[in-house]
Amino acid sequence: MRYSAFAAIGCMLVIGLGLGFGKGAQPEDDVKPIKEVMAEAMKGGLQKKIVKGDASDEEKMKFLDMMISLVENDPPKGDPTEWKMTAGTAMMNAAKVVVGREGAAEALAESTNCMACHAKFKPSD
Repeated sequence: MRYSAFAAIGCMLVIGLGLGFGKGAQPEDDVKPIKEVMAEAMKGGLQKKIVKGDASDEEKMKFLDMMISLVENDPPKGDPTEWKMTAGTAMMNAAKVVVGREGAAEALAESTNCMACHAKFKPSD
């Protein structure tokens, strides 16, 4: 079971990154900086709206796009591989919300726990 979860996360990371390490795979303009994602998705209340079940399909897709940007960014501090796994889990749970999986909102709430992530990856300002 544990192996399956890691395999699923790994697959989502590969899909999320689009196997696009070559030029032109992902326009740089589409990748939002971490600060922008945090301001809009978390502080802006979109994550809470999704978890409560009040978000539109368009808002859910917008949130998923922001989670993809997190995976595509490098962490300001901490282990980059752990960052990819953490952000990849949030991205996968956002995708589950988009497709309407049972329990997806609860899983998204868990995987977007601000303090757990900030303790590992946010630099002291």
